[in-house]
Amino acid sequence: MFGTRQTPPPAPPPATPKKTAPSATPPSAHKPKMDAAAAKSSKPARAKLDAFNALKMKVHRKLVEQLDLTALEGDDKALRTQVGAVVEKLADQEDSLLSFNERKRLVSEVLDETFGLGPLEVLLSDPSISDILINGSQQIYIERGGRLELTEVQFRDDAHLMHAIDKIVSSVGRRCDEVSPMVDARLKDGSRVNAVIPPLAIDGPSVSIRRFGADPITWDDYIRFNSCTEQMRLFLEAGVIGGLNILIVGGTGSGKTTLLNNLSSFIPADERIVTIEDAAEIQLRQPHVVRLESRPPNIEGKGAIAIRDLLVNALRMRPDRIVVGECRGPETLDMLQAMNTGHDGSLTTIHANSTRDAVQRVETMVMMAGFELPIRAIRNQFASAIHLIVSAQRLTGGARKITNVTEVQGMEGEIVTMQDIFKFEPLGTTPSGRVYGQFVATGLRPSFLDRLRAHGGNVDPRIFERQVMSVDDPNG
Repeated sequence: MFGTRQTPPPAPPPATPKKTAPSATPPSAHKPKMDAAAAKSSKPARAKLDAFNALKMKVHRKLVEQLDLTALEGDDKALRTQVGAVVEKLADQEDSLLSFNERKRLVSEVLDETFGLGPLEVLLSDPSISDILINGSQQIYIERGGRLELTEVQFRDDAHLMHAIDKIVSSVGRRCDEVSPMVDARLKDGSRVNAVIPPLAIDGPSVSIRRFGADPITWDDYIRFNSCTEQMRLFLEAGVIGGLNILIVGGTGSGKTTLLNNLSSFIPADERIVTIEDAAEIQLRQPHVVRLESRPPNIEGKGAIAIRDLLVNALRMRPDRIVVGECRGPETLDMLQAMNTGHDGSLTTIHANSTRDAVQRVETMVMMAGFELPIRAIRNQFASAIHLIVSAQRLTGGARKITNVTEVQGMEGEIVTMQDIFKFEPLGTTPSGRVYGQFVATGLRPSFLDRLRAHGGNVDPRIFERQVMSVDDPNG
């Protein structure tokens, strides 16, 4: 918010009608004194914090020297209890006066450094946080409920932050250094991590963590939060069971991966599924799943395995379904060809703002494959490969919704023709800035209903009748 200018109190009227001289000390002259006083008062607090951090580093170093952590056995909770007792003894050996709360904090932070990611552990343990955004060691933002908040959590310095980055990337066999200053990785819970370090990140290492918590979003949550309707869920379930090729589109943070996870849950348990991703995020519960993950080049610049390589190889693995986490380059052409050559029921996502933009985005990515295909040929591939486009959007105010469920009908001349089956219609914005609206069935029936029935994807035709299915509460 913008600050409001404070108007100084009016000066008392002069005792004589004589014009008064301006003040010898302008108001702005007092500001340096106030800043200096504030800085002086903050020095003891900073010195105390530095002393605490120095003690923490010393205790942690002694712990690493004296204890073989690899030899310890037990679950995480038992290990933390065992090592916590050792940390308390090491703290007792130091000539320092700590209060009860400071001692408790010291033990907790040393354990976080030993078993986790240091200062980030307190944020990672909060299930309400959906994103953690680190802009250098001293500035960490979180997203909670669709809104960004600046936290008080900080790393000691950039070296401390780099240590946490190394821990993350080394656990998945990747590296982040001057030779490879950008990296995608994941945490144990499946959360997605992107890190960029100097010299590319000018103000210090930058890390973005997209959370995938222990309690994932389900279809019940979609309906409870009015992100879609029961009719839409039933139709999408029938579409997946019926073997439709589905493309999920949306912008950054719109919930594409969460939606892909939930759509994949409808795949029958007796089918063989191959998933292909840059950083493994898809969490399927079916018994017959093969998970493939791309690999960056090694320190010599060799050994890279791209999404496209994995996709070509997956076709030799007798998959019933292919699920690609995201198409963002030349692998898009291979994905379209796979969908066109008998691998029905495949799913993938792309970055696009709308269903119509998705066609242009696919055209661009196919051209990146290096083949000089005419636009019409690419559009023909798209129209024959994709049966359904599902658009996810993050609206103003933070709400995430499935805004369009669209059938791809085919080609008319040079144009890919589509029709919305269900869509979200915005009605307005609340005083707090949140968009509200209604879900409607357009009254159009998809042309593949007979195909769905033949494959066991039964759906009641009445759900397609023109109707308002659900309305947001603008006061909610």
